Amino acid sequence: MALVEKLNDIARPLVEEAGLSLWGLQYQTGAQTGLLRVYIDGPDGVNVDQCAAISRQLSVLLDAEDIIRSAYRLEVSSPGMARPFFTLEQYQGFEGHVVKVKLRYAYEGRKRIKGIVSSIDTRQRELGIVDGDTEYLLPFEAVESGQLVPQFEK
Repeated sequence: MALVEKLNDIARPLVEEAGLSLWGLQYQTGAQTGLLRVYIDGPDGVNVDQCAAISRQLSVLLDAEDIIRSAYRLEVSSPGMARPFFTLEQYQGFEGHVVKVKLRYAYEGRKRIKGIVSSIDTRQRELGIVDGDTEYLLPFEAVESGQLVPQFEK
């Protein structure tokens, strides 16, 4: 089992026990210190006290499990306005919103696409994004990362 999957398996029950959901997590190795980012969310968002409580409890669990063998920093936060997407299903509810995606390989000559979410097909595992006059129907396995692009009224 990959490290990120193990970390998900440890964090998810703790977060759900607090009445929240685990939006996703990222682990990045660094030259001297790694960084574990844990994103949590709730029906009404999350506050700093909830993030701090999850951080304290998760830190204890991770120390006990000892699956990250090197020094690391733990950050627990909401996904925020520029939320990253970890699964195809997370794009649901964001149809009509602007996102940017980075692809694992070139699709129709592009490795990065910024546009409006036009469709999410969970059966075919496709994400539709409109960029100008072009609609891209991306196989989700081609998506390396995705992120919501906040839009502000002028």
